[in-house]
Amino acid sequence: MSKVWFITGAGSGIGANAAKAALAAGDRVVATARNIPKLRNALGDATHDNLALLQLDVSDEAQATTAIEQAVNRFGRIDVVLNNAGYSLLGNYEELETQDIQRLFATNFWGVSNVMRAALPVMRKQRSGHIINISSVAGAVGMMHCGAYSASKFAVEGLSLAVAEEVGKFGIKVTVVEPGFFRTDLLDVANVRWPNTRIDDYAAAEVSAQEMWSPYAGKQPGDPEKLGQVLVKLADMEIPPRMFVAGSDAIAAVAPVVEARLKAVYALEELSKSTDGSF
Repeated sequence: MSKVWFITGAGSGIGANAAKAALAAGDRVVATARNIPKLRNALGDATHDNLALLQLDVSDEAQATTAIEQAVNRFGRIDVVLNNAGYSLLGNYEELETQDIQRLFATNFWGVSNVMRAALPVMRKQRSGHIINISSVAGAVGMMHCGAYSASKFAVEGLSLAVAEEVGKFGIKVTVVEPGFFRTDLLDVANVRWPNTRIDDYAAAEVSAQEMWSPYAGKQPGDPEKLGQVLVKLADMEIPPRMFVAGSDAIAAVAPVVEARLKAVYALEELSKSTDGSF
């Protein structure tokens, strides 16, 4: 049976390619983005019977609720939510402005939360559904200049894994995807934010975040078209994974960190147990 997808950030990159892959598989897609002309450029003008285009700023809870309602009115149900919308704020944590971090969280974390809160009642009523939240390697690994971005993605992962425990009883599945470096617009000048000022100590000791990360734009090893196809495969799984690491570079980054964390747990196991109380 064909599925109905609701995809955020579908105007480019992973979101656009997931939409194309879902359509190619015979599914129906509600593709959303803040920029409708960009969405049309990526996916067409929605003359396809299986495609609906909606304008959505995920940071606006009311818009998210309305968009989910419109999706249900158009196709009758929602089987897969792909939370992909987001952008990057890169720089040393001390050099970032609080308001910039708050704006980042408004999209990267609260955007995911807003769409989930709107979609979950629909899925509970259906007693089925699959939420796929796009995180990042930076949501599992601490990386230089990624403090704020990582925090937003770590928050998405914590939310996703906890909600999965709550909604599984209703037939709803949740998967977190941790992509490595994919050739998306994440480092494009329109989608990345840098600090406005530099602190002398950092400036003297290292290249700036922009100098370090900008050269990767357009040269990332991951293919978003292939990832879009993989996301369709994940959505087709009867028992999908809670976590999926996408890309060989992502595996190389995440696996040692997970192994080191487990090693640290057991290295001080007795000291940890010494905090147990007696009753």
